[in-house]
Amino acid sequence: MAKVHLRAQVTLCIANVLNNGQSLQEALPEALNNVADKDRAWLHEMTYGVLRQLPTLQFWLGQLLERPLKGKQKKLEFLIMLGFYQLAFSRVSQHAAVAETVEACSALGNRPMKGLVNAILRNFIRGGFQAKPIEEPRIVAGMPKWLYKKIIQAYPEDAENIFKAQKQKPPVWLRINQQKVDASTFKQALVENDIGFEEFEGKPWLIKLTSSLAIPLLPGFAEGWFAVQDAAAQQAALHLDAQPNDIILDACAAPGGKTAHVLEMQPNLQDCVALDTDASRLQRMAENLARLGHAATIKTGDAATPETWSPYPQYDRILLDAPCSATGIIRRHPDIPWLRKAPDIEVLTELQANILNAMWSLLKPGGVLLYATCSILPEENKEQIKRFLERNQDAQLQCLAGGRENEVGLQILPGENDMDGFYYAKLIKSMATV
Repeated sequence: MAKVHLRAQVTLCIANVLNNGQSLQEALPEALNNVADKDRAWLHEMTYGVLRQLPTLQFWLGQLLERPLKGKQKKLEFLIMLGFYQLAFSRVSQHAAVAETVEACSALGNRPMKGLVNAILRNFIRGGFQAKPIEEPRIVAGMPKWLYKKIIQAYPEDAENIFKAQKQKPPVWLRINQQKVDASTFKQALVENDIGFEEFEGKPWLIKLTSSLAIPLLPGFAEGWFAVQDAAAQQAALHLDAQPNDIILDACAAPGGKTAHVLEMQPNLQDCVALDTDASRLQRMAENLARLGHAATIKTGDAATPETWSPYPQYDRILLDAPCSATGIIRRHPDIPWLRKAPDIEVLTELQANILNAMWSLLKPGGVLLYATCSILPEENKEQIKRFLERNQDAQLQCLAGGRENEVGLQILPGENDMDGFYYAKLIKSMATV
């Protein structure tokens, strides 16, 4: 591999997100492929870190840069913020943070700007900026203005904890595939390999890793002993509660974590149809299911138009993991606040309503529809379900354990029991009457 400058690659990745609107899922693989294996973890950490702390880094930049950079020099703003992040939030030495960040100017085609970058980083150190408190709450929260305002309005008492959780590195939760291995056997394999974990009473399949290790290196990965899935997402299969001989539809299913869990909890289904619009994500889903030893009927199609893909006229149970703002999983995807815009929410809520209507027509009388999102915005969650109940007199909302008093559905907030933010509403369709 040709020698590339590591900090230049981080800078280009951040620029692709903030300037070009790419998601990290699109931008990061290209950057990772350009660096040596030993440097990939560092590149990942720095990229995620800068995006998590972006408003703070921008605040510091505004104080130390006399005027915004333009044209080809614009990406140097991201390089400088990377330097700030190293100095304020990482273990990188001051000397390396300054010297290597300045040197990246050449790799970015801006060698004449090395003096400016060096001066700004030196002034940052001399001024002790990282030790000065920032008084603007929105900057401390690390959110764009529109999202900060929405969260404050929706959760005035919980907002501070939400913002804090969203800036943290998330834990790794595993779901033990009990169709492949006994939970105690898998846990013993972790112990024998000195891999730390926490387990949870009453949920033998659920563990949280306390050791850091590449997932493919964990015992039983190739054999399909486990899958990576946040504890909040693992509640989907529990709430759906599939029964023997059910015909199940998992709408918006890729990459298949919830589908797999449904099949693990209830292997005696008549069929499980897994639907998604993205054929490439469905290919990944097929690979994941194969590793875990599961089989599903995989369909490519739009959940809002079931007449174009559905192999059955109706289903016993439907899991609708609806397209959403993903505002509950920002700690895992720190690009989300900077890719989403306020008008996107109205578009999403309309899409969710259309899909809900279509899914309801596919549900048998007496059947269960579990609506789920990884959002924390009320208009996508409880308000969406309230509107649905008003439109559909044959729908009844079933209470879910763990919900707050008088809450419509179950809203899990980011960081709650170390989980991602998630929402569930369990809807029962009334039996047809003569």
